[in-house]
Order: sequence, then C-alpha cells, then structure tokens
Amino acid sequence: MDDKKIGLSRRKMLVGLGAMGVASAGAGLGTTAYFSDEEGFTGNQLEAGTLDLKLDYKSTYLGGPGRLADVQSMGYPDAQDLGDGRYLLDQAPSPGDMQEWENYVQDDEMFDFCSPEADQYLVNGDGIPVFTLDDVKPGDSGEVTISIHICDNPAYLYFSGELTENAENGQTEPEMEDEGEDTDGIGELADAIEVCVWYDEDCDNVYEPTGTGQQNELEVALVSDVSGSMSGAPLSALKTAATSFVDNLSSPDEAAAISFSGGASTDQELTTNYQSVQNAINNYTAGGSTSIAAGINEGADELLNGTNATPGASKVMILLSDGNSSASAATNAANAAKNAGIRVFTIALGSANTSLLESLASSPDDAFVAPDPADLDTVYAEIAQIVLAGEQKIISGTMTEVFEALSEGVALDGNRQEAGRQPYPGATTQCIGFEWTLPAEVGNEIQSDSVSFDIGLYAEQFRHNDNPDVSFNGTNVTSNSTGNVSN
Repeated sequence: MDDKKIGLSRRKMLVGLGAMGVASAGAGLGTTAYFSDEEGFTGNQLEAGTLDLKLDYKSTYLGGPGRLADVQSMGYPDAQDLGDGRYLLDQAPSPGDMQEWENYVQDDEMFDFCSPEADQYLVNGDGIPVFTLDDVKPGDSGEVTISIHICDNPAYLYFSGELTENAENGQTEPEMEDEGEDTDGIGELADAIEVCVWYDEDCDNVYEPTGTGQQNELEVALVSDVSGSMSGAPLSALKTAATSFVDNLSSPDEAAAISFSGGASTDQELTTNYQSVQNAINNYTAGGSTSIAAGINEGADELLNGTNATPGASKVMILLSDGNSSASAATNAANAAKNAGIRVFTIALGSANTSLLESLASSPDDAFVAPDPADLDTVYAEIAQIVLAGEQKIISGTMTEVFEALSEGVALDGNRQEAGRQPYPGATTQCIGFEWTLPAEVGNEIQSDSVSFDIGLYAEQFRHNDNPDVSFNGTNVTSNSTGNVSN
C-alpha cells in the first residue's frame, strides 16, 4: 500500500452560522477486487469479489431542557426530546415501534443490512450531516454512534478526518476583553472542544470504559520492574504501553504506579488524576537487581491500605517483569495478595522466568507473555479489555489534536480480543462512537467562533493484503461529512 495520507474531499459547508457537521458514509469504494475462480476444462469462469461498506447511525445532542422547537428548527423536524436536556437528532434506519436502535442494528435476523433492499435506509456514499447545531454553549455535547456493516469480503478499516475550518467570525466585546484583538482570523473553538472516539461495543452512544453501573469501582496497581535489565527498549515500551492502559480509565476508577528493582516504591498513590500516574511511569529509570516479592507487597499494600483505597472496590494488580527472583518469596507475596481479594495479572517480558510469573497470576488466563518489548502495547490492551469489561478508546483530545491525528488516518481493530490488529470479518456489524463536548468552564473567547470538519471511514480488502498500517491512498475514502460549529 502506498505510503500516503488519506485525503478527504472538501464539500460546501452547511448553510447557517454555527452548524456542527458530521456525516457518515458509504459503500463500494476502496475496493481492490482480486479474482476467485471456478475452473474446469470447459465452462471456465472468473468472477470479481466485492467489498461493501455500509453505515447507519444514531445522533444525540445534550443542549439543555426546553429546546425541542429550537433543535427542530435547526434541520431536525423529527427530533425527539429524550429528557434531561438530551435530544435524539436523527437515526438511520428508523427502528420499528418500541424497538431500540442499538438492538436493531445488532440483530441481523430483524434487518439484513447487507441486502440490496437495505440501501435505501443506510448511508451509502453520501455525506449526511448528523449535527447541524447553532448557538452551542459551554456545557453542551453531542454523540453519534456509527454502525459499520462489512458485507462480503473481510476488510481492514480506518477512521479518518479533517478540520476544514476554525474561524473567528469577528469578535464580540466580551470576547475582545478575554482574548485581545484577533490578528489571524483563527478561532479558539477547535482548541476548546474535547473529542473522544471509541469502539462502542453495545452501540448505545455512551463511552463505558469500565462498565460503570455493572461492576464495582476499579482500583488498579501497575507494578513495574525497573531493574537494570529493563534499560533501553524494554523500559521505553513499558512506558508507552502502561500509560496507554491508564488512558482507558475514567472516574471513579483509580490507578497507582509502583516500581521495583531490589526494593519497591509507590511512585503515585491511587488517584483519578491519571496524568499524575502517567507522569510517574514516564519518569522511571532502570537500575539495580530484581525483587518481584517487593513489588507485589508494595502494590498490595497500596491497594488494601493506601490513603485512597476503597473497601469493596475491585482490586487489580498488573505485574510486569523481565527477570528472575526468589520463587518462594514471590509466591508467598502473590498468595497473600490473592487471598486478600486482589486479582493478579502477570506479564513475562523477554527472558523473564515465565513459569514463575505464570504461577503468580490469579489464573492461567491472567498470565501473559511478551516475547519482545514491541508486544507490550498489545498485552496491556488485552488486559485492559479484560479488566475494564468495557469499551476501548480509539483517540481523544481537543478537536484540533484529534483531527490532526485523524488526518493521518487511524487504523481500527476488527477484533479487540485477539492479539494484534485484526480485519473486520465479512458480514459483520460493529459500532464506533464519536463524542464532542464543549466544557462548561470555557469562557468568552469562543463567542461567535465556528469550526468545520469532515470524518470518514476507509476500507481496504484483507485478502492478499499485508496488514496495512495507518497511511493509505486517499482516493478510496468511503465516507466523509462536513459542517461547522459556532458559539
């Protein structure tokens, strides 16, 4: 595959100041048809395979109570008031009576999304704005859940996007007081809006990284070997993988950073300040011998007796080591932790004593092996799926940051339970969530500003295709959307 960035077509912006546009899109693009053949000596036949990407969606807007008429006037005549200031803007297809959209899109017996008859109900190549909202205020937010249907052949998928406008649109008096005189015409709204994209496993428009409401609060201790043998690539890979794990947490879940070599220390006690945990991990340096028992005991003490430890919370320890240690001391420490109700995951990195670490884990399924430092990212992601029992974040940050990354293309994983990146199987349905939030604390500097952006999905066939990474040919974009946001 050519090493190129994806390019999203620019389309005419939605009419009206302050519209936020998102569209999902379509089918049949991005196919590279390899042949399948049925051959004999007579009646030979060659038939091109197909790759078909079809989408549907449900979008909602949290814009304050009593605004149904306003929302309907912004291009949503069929909008519904869902209560508590949230509105259903639109959805495709529209479910039958008393049928929840999220159940509808996951029931192939109820609706065959890959049938030709389904095309009239789905988004199939057209840019459709799912947000056309003006007068957006601090505290507002919106979500769209895009239901992806891969028909026929398996495919690799990418999520892409482009910020096409970030305009000042003049300045009000309060805005001038907050930010001074504008000199470049670039607004502040894209830097103020927070965006999150995630694998929406239950298609319910809600990011649920820890299955909130389904289990107890989670408290996890990341117990990391920083002995001398971890210097270089192992420690660098640990920092990347462990901090990425922390990225998946959300309040009220807590994390702590514990390091060990010949002894152990609590580098960051249990907290919901995840940046502090990541900072502690990123400050690790390697040196000294290895005492796995010291690491386990330190982690267990923080989970059970730490200042912020919560009785009744789900206690989890993720123990990584690349070395060997006293088996009896480590076993005694691990047994004490497990008997106290701590679930112990172990990761044997490189030349670690794999059999010892496997014996320390709470179960064989909780013991992982990373032959190479490059494998750590996948291992921590797998543990996250098990521990969090929820949904995995794809990317998050300010709108500016997210769309900078999306302009390069973000590779999606068709099966998060398997190691490595997997294609999306043929005849499958999965959902991607996209949420924007304008924080309540944002001030007058965003007044009258507007942003416009496109988002899209790109499909590349799986068969005869080496696992492509995040750069690809922009001519095969299967979907895009346009719009702008103003305050």
